[in-house]
Amino acid sequence: MNVDYTVKRSHKRKKLTITVERDRQVVISAPESTSEEAIRRYIESKRQWIYEKLNHLQKYETQPHPPGKELVNGESTLYLGSEYQIQIITSSTTEIRLEQRFLVPNSLAGERRKVFQKWYVDRAKENILPKVKSFASMLGVEFANAKIMDSRYRWGSCTIKDNINLNWRLIKAPMFVIDYVVVHELAHLMEANHTSRFWNIVRTHAPLMEKAQRWLKENGQILEQDI
Repeated sequence: MNVDYTVKRSHKRKKLTITVERDRQVVISAPESTSEEAIRRYIESKRQWIYEKLNHLQKYETQPHPPGKELVNGESTLYLGSEYQIQIITSSTTEIRLEQRFLVPNSLAGERRKVFQKWYVDRAKENILPKVKSFASMLGVEFANAKIMDSRYRWGSCTIKDNINLNWRLIKAPMFVIDYVVVHELAHLMEANHTSRFWNIVRTHAPLMEKAQRWLKENGQILEQDI
C-alpha cells in the first residue's frame, strides 16, 4: 500500500507524530530538522497502523439519513445534543427562534443552510468560547486566542502559535462532548503529542472522555450534515 501524506514542520515540535484526518488525509507533524529519509522510515514503521485507520469503518462510513428527516416542515436538527423539529412559519421577523422547536420565517426557508449556520456560529461563540477560558484556568495554561472555525474534518486544533480553533458544528453536540474537545485541545499546550501523560490530563479534566469519543464516532457525520 502506497501512502500519500502531507508533512507539517515546526521548530517547536520535538518528535514525529502521525494523524489520519476524517477525510483520510495522512498528516506527519515533524521537527523542522527531520530528514525526508527519517520521515519515510517512520511512515514504513507505522504502515499497519495507517492501514487500520484508513479502513476504520466506524470512523468513515456514510451514516444513514436520520429517521424523520424531511425537506420541509417536520425536518429536525441537533442543538446541544437534543433534536428539535423545524417549523416554517409565516412571520415578519428575519431570525430563527428556538422555542421548543426551531421556528424559521418562511422568508428564510430558501436559505436555511446559511441562516442556520449563522445561528449555530453565534451560539458556539456564546457557549463554547467561555469554556476555553474556564478550562484553561483549571489546567493552568495560557492560550493566545480562541476562535470558532468552519472545518469539515477536525473538531478542534491547537496551533503552533497556541491558538485554539473549534468547529462550530460542535454546538450541535452534548455539553460533555464540547468539554472533551476543549480540554483535548488545551491539553496540547502541556503535552504536544498523544502520550499517556496527555490522555491522563484530558481524562482528569474531562472524566467523560471515553463516552465523548464514542459519541463523536457514532454521531460525527450527523453533525456535519447541512440543514
